[in-house]
Amino acid sequence: MSLKQKEVETIKDLMTQELSCAEKYNRYANLAKDEELRNLFHTLEERERTHHESLNQVLNGKCPSCDCNDSEGKDYSPKATYDNMEQSEDKASDAFLATDCIAAEKMISTEYNSDVFNFSQSEIRKLLADIQIEEQNHAEMLYKYKTVNGMA
Repeated sequence: MSLKQKEVETIKDLMTQELSCAEKYNRYANLAKDEELRNLFHTLEERERTHHESLNQVLNGKCPSCDCNDSEGKDYSPKATYDNMEQSEDKASDAFLATDCIAAEKMISTEYNSDVFNFSQSEIRKLLADIQIEEQNHAEMLYKYKTVNGMA
C-alpha cells in the first residue's frame, strides 16, 4: 500500500491529534474527582492510543481491519455519582472536564469527516470513517456521564 505525500501528512496530523487526546484523557483522569469519570477517561485514553496505532500501521503500509458498526456509545451506561441538585466544587470541576473533552471529540470527529476525502483507497477511507464513529461514541459516552450526573 503506497501513500501519496498529502495522505502521509494527513495521517501524521491525525496521529498527533490522537496522541494529544490520549494525553488529555490521561491528565484529566488525574484531575477527575469521580472514580466513574476517571475510569471513563482511562478507557477513552486507551481508545485514542489504539487509533494512533491504527494510523501508524497505515503509515507502515498495512491498514488494520475495522467493523464500522460501533455501539460503545449506545451501550455505555454510567453510574451516577452526583445528585442532580448538587452544586459542589467537585461536580463543577468534573463537569468542566467532561465538557472540554466533548468539545475535543467534536473537533477530531469533524477532522476525520473532512480528511477521509484525502484518500483514494477504500480500506483507508473505511478505517477513517470507523475512527470517526468511535470519536462520536466517545462524545456520547461523555454526554451520558454528564446527563446521569445532572450536568447536562
